[in-house]
Amino acid sequence: MRDYHDLAPLKRYIDESLDHRHLNEVLGHEQVTAEYLARHFYEWCKARLPETAAVRVSETPKTWAEYRP
Repeated sequence: MRDYHDLAPLKRYIDESLDHRHLNEVLGHEQVTAEYLARHFYEWCKARLPETAAVRVSETPKTWAEYRP
């Protein structure tokens, strides 16, 4: 079990590397989708938080993409 404080590095990564940027250019991918972001964040989290099992990215309250290997 993790405390929200443990997610501070993820927030910092998002704020410093991705927020208010053109994601296609930053991530070096032709078309960044919610599915692509879910996998990207999963891989980022898995490398730092080994217990990561899945990541879900919401586009709207009713639409989302989940990556679970």
